[in-house]
Amino acid sequence: MSEQYWNPAAECAPLHETEHLQSLRLSRVIRKVYDNVAYYRKKMDQVGIKPEDIHDIKDIAKLPFTVKQDLRDNYPYGLFAVPMEQVSRVHASSGTTGKQTVVGYTKNDVELWSECVARALTAIGARKHDFAHISFGYGLFTGGLGLHYGAEKLGASVIPVSTGNTKRQIQIMKDFGSSVLCCTPSYAVYLGETLRDMGMTPDDINLKAGLFGAEPWTENMRLQIEQLLGIKAYDIYGLSEIIGPGVAFECSEQSGMHINEDHFYAEIVDPDTGEVLPEGEQGELVFTCLTKEALPLIRYRTHDIAVLSRKKCSCGRTLIKMSKPRGRSDDMLIIRGVNVFPSQIESVLLDLGNTAPHYQLIVDRINNKDTLEIVVEMSDDLFSDSVRKIEEKGRAIRAAVESTLGISAKVTLVEPKSLERSEGKSKRVIDKRNI
Repeated sequence: MSEQYWNPAAECAPLHETEHLQSLRLSRVIRKVYDNVAYYRKKMDQVGIKPEDIHDIKDIAKLPFTVKQDLRDNYPYGLFAVPMEQVSRVHASSGTTGKQTVVGYTKNDVELWSECVARALTAIGARKHDFAHISFGYGLFTGGLGLHYGAEKLGASVIPVSTGNTKRQIQIMKDFGSSVLCCTPSYAVYLGETLRDMGMTPDDINLKAGLFGAEPWTENMRLQIEQLLGIKAYDIYGLSEIIGPGVAFECSEQSGMHINEDHFYAEIVDPDTGEVLPEGEQGELVFTCLTKEALPLIRYRTHDIAVLSRKKCSCGRTLIKMSKPRGRSDDMLIIRGVNVFPSQIESVLLDLGNTAPHYQLIVDRINNKDTLEIVVEMSDDLFSDSVRKIEEKGRAIRAAVESTLGISAKVTLVEPKSLERSEGKSKRVIDKRNI
């Protein structure tokens, strides 16, 4: 194994080899789902497509989309393509709206998942001698066990801390020699703040890198994490419906995430029409599982807004890259006719400085008019400053938001640590509108 790559044959393959492999695997998985999943057989029959019509990866555009509601409609195991006695693991989404989204894995699927995460860890410089500090939640959420198995596959020593008891986590980092941190980016910020509040500096711990995902985050938040913890911060992307964390990952360039495209075929489509868009155009990310056994989803619409690129990467990997998602088409707020993503506002706040990366957007409708309030936590320095300085900062934020988004907003600055901290995904938006 090369020190730079976990699987150089897959990660550095020429495009023609990758496309040949994708074509072969697509034809096999379409035959599998047609024969074993009544839902897919019915959908393909409805559009007049048979497995023998799928020969090449470009034929994928003939196939119908799958959406999250399809998993809920077939709850819990209706989309599984193998008998339940072959399913060795079941995970599920949080189920914040409607039924939980249930996903399954065969033993081979767990091995595939571990391989994908091992690639991601290798790309950020993790090696066998490292201590992987896993602060993602364990349980039905895929984050904790996904990173755990990937780190074990790599050969690293795993510290399965999970979430919670943040001061104890800092002490464990110090005492156990944690060198690679895996958690949500918002929790990484919280860990960094706690480290500082405990009177410690990054020099007091052994962290060198972090792999963060499960929620959108900006380049400015990356800088915050790197400064607070004294590490290099990298993005990992995944969703439970496709496999969990490890679908895509950042390399040393930190300029987009390489998709493990020998296992997951990516497309970008127009969110409104479903039309496939060319490389370089922004749209909704769609994935097809090429090698999954238990739950091989076909053309699954993620709602994540991103861009794909095959621009040559200095790390040497030839795997296609996806941009950081700029938001989600279903989480996108439409305020007074303007499309607003929370990540846009986060970027404005962190650019201006003197505010912590903790905020909430409160959207309401008063007298038939949309209102937006941005509740922002001040830094310790700003909070201890004069009232005049605080008012100036509020005006600066309002002006910057209006300039960036083209809409006005009320800005409320609150004292440090007054917004609730999350050990999982942060709740950034409260939409009070009855729409």
